[in-house]
Amino acid sequence: MSRIQNVAELLDDAARAAGSVFQIDPDGRLSVADAYAIQAASIERRVQRGERRVGVKMGFTSRAKMIQMGIDDVIWGRLSSGMQVEEGSMVKRSRFIHPRVEPEIAFVLKKELAGDVTAAEALAAVEAVAPALEIIDSRYRDFKFSLTDVIADNASSSGFIVGAWNDPRQDFSNLGLTMNIDGRTVQVGSTAAILGHPLRSLVAAARLSAAAGEPLRAGWIVMAGGATPAEWIEPGQYVSIEVERLGVAGFHVGE
Repeated sequence: MSRIQNVAELLDDAARAAGSVFQIDPDGRLSVADAYAIQAASIERRVQRGERRVGVKMGFTSRAKMIQMGIDDVIWGRLSSGMQVEEGSMVKRSRFIHPRVEPEIAFVLKKELAGDVTAAEALAAVEAVAPALEIIDSRYRDFKFSLTDVIADNASSSGFIVGAWNDPRQDFSNLGLTMNIDGRTVQVGSTAAILGHPLRSLVAAARLSAAAGEPLRAGWIVMAGGATPAEWIEPGQYVSIEVERLGVAGFHVGE
C-alpha cells in the first residue's frame, strides 16, 4: 500500500472512531499535490462505504487566515452525504473529536461549473443560496496542523447544515449575519468577509475542482467558507445562524 493510501486510511479511521492522531507532516515536507491525493483517497473510502459526493467546501477564505498560513490561495475539501446534517435536527457531539462551528452561506448549482469562470458565469450556474453552518473537526491532536496536514484532512470539514434556499438574483455580497448559541450571539459578521464577495469563493471552487478532474456538478452544494471565527460546540447547545434577508439555520448538539 502506498504512503498516500496509508495516510488516507489513518485519517479516515480517525474520523470514524472520533480519535485524534499526530500530524502527518509537521515539517511541511509533503507536497500540496500529495496532500490533495490523500484527501481524495480518504473520501473515496467513504464512497466505497456507500456515501455519495454532494459538493465541496472552501477553506481559508479570509485574507487574515491566508496570511497566517503563509499562502496566497484558498483550499478546498470534498463534501459527502454522510456529512450532511438535517437543518433543525440533532447531531451527536461524540461523533467528533474537538468540533467547532463556522457561519457560512451555501450555493446549490443548477448546472456544471468548471475551470476559469467569471463571477457572472458562476452566478448563472447557481440555483439558490442559503444560510449555512459548517462543523469543522481536525483529526489532529490539539487542532494543530500545517497547510498540507489540513488539506490531507479534508480541510477539517466534518459536517454541514443548510437552511432554506433563496433566490440568488438578490445582492448577497455584504449581508449582516450572526452566529448564536442557545439564543446568545457569539459572532457577528458579514458575507463580505468571504473573499470580499462569496461569489469569488464559488469561482475559486470551479477552478480548483476542475483542476483536480472533478468539475462542480449540477445539484452539488458549495460551502463558501467561514464568515467569522469558529466557536467550540458542546452537548446540550442549540447553534444557529441568522443572515440578513436569507433567513436562519440551526442544529442541536447531543451527547
